[in-house]
Amino acid sequence: MASTSISSSISFVHPISLSHGKNAEVWDVNGKRYIDFVGGIGVLNLGHCHPRIVDAICDQAKRLTHYAFNAAPHQPYERFMERLAAFVPVSYPVSGMLTNSGAEAAENALKIVRAHTGRTAVIAFDGAFHGRTLATLNLNGKVAPYKQKVGVLPGPVYHLPYPSKDTGVTTQDALKAMDRLFSVEIDIDEVACFILEPVQGEGGFLALDIEFAQALRKLCDEKGIVLVIDEIQSGFGRTGQRFAFTRLGIEPDLLLLGKSIAGGMPLGAVVGRKALLDTLPKGGLGGTYSGNPIACAAGLATLDEMTDANLSAWGEMQESIIVSRYERWRDQKLSPYLGRLTGVGAMRGIELITPEGHPATAQLAALLEAARNSGLLLMPSGKSRHIIRLLAPLTIDSAMLNEGLDIIEKCLADIR
Repeated sequence: MASTSISSSISFVHPISLSHGKNAEVWDVNGKRYIDFVGGIGVLNLGHCHPRIVDAICDQAKRLTHYAFNAAPHQPYERFMERLAAFVPVSYPVSGMLTNSGAEAAENALKIVRAHTGRTAVIAFDGAFHGRTLATLNLNGKVAPYKQKVGVLPGPVYHLPYPSKDTGVTTQDALKAMDRLFSVEIDIDEVACFILEPVQGEGGFLALDIEFAQALRKLCDEKGIVLVIDEIQSGFGRTGQRFAFTRLGIEPDLLLLGKSIAGGMPLGAVVGRKALLDTLPKGGLGGTYSGNPIACAAGLATLDEMTDANLSAWGEMQESIIVSRYERWRDQKLSPYLGRLTGVGAMRGIELITPEGHPATAQLAALLEAARNSGLLLMPSGKSRHIIRLLAPLTIDSAMLNEGLDIIEKCLADIR
């Protein structure tokens, strides 16, 4: 268990202490080996200690470990931003800034949209997760545990139902709720931005309805509202392509990035339309560690590996195997608790539900423990923590992916 010198407000899914890892495997301090389907909660799409990324980190550490980009620009930041701008598949020239994390990217996006629109209201969605900092807490689409005991949060923020085949909320349901919001709660002309995940992470790997996404894009264009898309977890190949928003047939005005952007190094970004990014006065954006040279070097190595061919091959392999295994379990009636397969591409969740139709939270907790004892690390998600997130590295081989799914299969069959 963790040292008493660490705050007890930090929770642990797995009460183990890790020593080292390689690609899709990790080992604890006792030498026990685990297949890793957590991946640092979506940070390690290229696996643990990818050789190309490790080499880039070591090489940069010999040259320049840190310089605050606000004080004096450095080449790793400049080179990475050029590559990142080219990597984002939109029709307009991309501008942006680097941050230390996804939550920091979201915070900066809020500053940018306020400055650009002169408005303050934000609309987010039920089940959303955008960070743990004070402003991002209010964007999150559930209270426990993130909003508990912290008092009044920065706002105004309003929430709408998240339309998805995985939630049962239709586009018509969400649009009706939006009509009510604008007639009862707030004037649409006071709204600065909508913020959404194309595939919710913490929410349970729920894929946004395409029809709604396109209707929302049209509304934002008509009303001068900024559309902020959060791809902190779904981006960098998680769904089998660079970013999940391309599946929706729309483009963001601002895009939030983090997690797998730099192979495990702390890095995030907010990128988008130059007119938005240039709104604040000189000095309005930045940070001491934002765009650290070592993190940028890791980011460059990450982009070298994330070719469209690689992302497509990795995503298709994972999707094919996961969907095939799930369909077999369903057809075999492997477990009375087996619910839906959520998500898209290689970003998939397995829902556990009771025979009465309630979230099987206790059963999922038992399954996580059983899987860990059998050598597999899993992560829960969903409002009731009843959906397994499958976040194996994209670079996992098919044999190890199947080995991990074998463990899930046995644990599902044994669950009571």
